[in-house]
Amino acid sequence: MRGLALLAALLCLALGIVGIFVPGLPTTVFILMAAWFAARGSPRLLAWLEGHRVFGTMIRHWRTNRSISRRAKWSATITMAICAAVLFLAPVRWWVAGLAGGIMLTVAIWLWMRPEP
Repeated sequence: MRGLALLAALLCLALGIVGIFVPGLPTTVFILMAAWFAARGSPRLLAWLEGHRVFGTMIRHWRTNRSISRRAKWSATITMAICAAVLFLAPVRWWVAGLAGGIMLTVAIWLWMRPEP
């Protein structure tokens, strides 16, 4: 099980790093998932994540008071709005765009209800 948790942590970390550069792919959620999996599979990776100057801050804020920075909230909201606009303009079925838009709206509302550090 530790090997699977380590593999999942590394996959989430890779996706989080890619998310820094690719619009539409979240960073924060993948880093938090990487920390969760690392706690179960690799104390060494967890220590590295917690000590990282960028990732460590996100993890500490989430662990201490379940907070997300205003910058991360705005970044996620703008990215979701752009993705929703593209979906509604793309030639996809209306219900697919509506469902995806509804999910993004729900996530945005949840996100803005989280406290800020």
